[in-house]
Amino acid sequence: MAWPPEPILTERLVLREPEARDRATFIEMLASPEVHTYLGGPRPRDELEREMPEVPERWPGSFVVELDGAMIGQILLRRATGHRRPAAVGKADLGYLFLPKAWRQGYAAEACAAALDWFDGALPGEPVVLTTQSANAGSMRLAAKLGFTEVERFQAWDAEQWLGLRPPAT
Repeated sequence: MAWPPEPILTERLVLREPEARDRATFIEMLASPEVHTYLGGPRPRDELEREMPEVPERWPGSFVVELDGAMIGQILLRRATGHRRPAAVGKADLGYLFLPKAWRQGYAAEACAAALDWFDGALPGEPVVLTTQSANAGSMRLAAKLGFTEVERFQAWDAEQWLGLRPPAT
């Protein structure tokens, strides 16, 4: 697959490759207790300041989500290589993080749908998985809206996890 693609434009958002100007927002998201409520907790800000490269996470499948010229989130589409669930192994895995100020405005649904459309064009016939804590009501609603259906629930990281599958686009 060719990378990076041209920026993906939606009605309100731009999905693009990470740039140096996004570093502070990446640190803000990764250090946020709110963002990481269901992700094992935030990372220490001073550690992130030391370790975050000047241009964050620049690899295929990593999109910055931009609103009015400012980063509000990130979409990740990558192979589920470290996944222990047989239903997920080798499939593309959708992940996303958004700043709390961008929550409950439909941005995650809009950005994820655009990223999945891009993925369907780049790798037709590929299914996508999504894992979230079942207690994360917002992510559970988003998964359903995006067409993911439950494959299984399992225990990990001291909480019930939900694994969903989005079949390949036809």
